[in-house]
Amino acid sequence: VQLQASGGGLVQAGDSLRLSCAASGYTFRSYSMGWFRQAPGKEREFVAAISWGGGTTDYAESVKGRFTISRDNAKNTVYLQMNSLKPEDTGVYYCAKGRATWISSRTSYDFDYWGQGTQVTVSS
Repeated sequence: VQLQASGGGLVQAGDSLRLSCAASGYTFRSYSMGWFRQAPGKEREFVAAISWGGGTTDYAESVKGRFTISRDNAKNTVYLQMNSLKPEDTGVYYCAKGRATWISSRTSYDFDYWGQGTQVTVSS
């Protein structure tokens, strides 16, 4: 299993970014996917999750209404569209493969493979 995250960068507050995570080595369409982030000096936190078919999504309260998770099972890729970015969104963003078709727990324990992370920096 390999997960390759990309799309991070340095932006200003209010800007947008779209992260991508390309998956390989397993049947992508059969598993949920998630995005987590880790800010400097803080623990990794849940950002968003999407079910195997894309019909169910979940978001952390801090990003609800600004971020959108989606997936393209034909391309084995999951996306995170981030709008109205804030300085507190700064961190390393990780994509992760869920252990099942849908994960509702928001805990990293329920995700078994992780990408290498992509840095997002939002300046004020």
